[in-house]
Amino acid sequence: MKQYQIEGNKLILKVKKSPLFIRIIFFTVAILFFIMPLAGMLMYISLGNGFHIGFLMGVFFFGIMGFYILRMALWNTYGKETITFNKDQIKYIADYGWFKDGSTSVKTPDSIDYSIRNIGYEDEHKGALIIGGGRKTDFLCN
Repeated sequence: MKQYQIEGNKLILKVKKSPLFIRIIFFTVAILFFIMPLAGMLMYISLGNGFHIGFLMGVFFFGIMGFYILRMALWNTYGKETITFNKDQIKYIADYGWFKDGSTSVKTPDSIDYSIRNIGYEDEHKGALIIGGGRKTDFLCN
């Protein structure tokens, strides 16, 4: 699997998929974090007890945790970063497969150069991104 691609002024970095067993565990735990608080609340109410404000706090807390774990599962399955190099800015987007993070852009000086130094075998598509201008900085793209 290619870990990076260059399409014009875009650099696309792909995440190496984690093992299937780990991804199944992530998705299962994420689903449980969404379902269990609701099931517990419905069971408590169906036994004749009243609604409690703590249920909303529990659903909110477990919903946030479930979203975070779902995001990790999606990243380990479909994760992709797109870096677009324009003349005056660098734009970054993280793609989780089902949704994308908000894009981030950084203004750049006029005299900036970009290149990739291959690491390992050519068919592995692994390399170091070299961003240069007044000084050289290496970022490892794995």
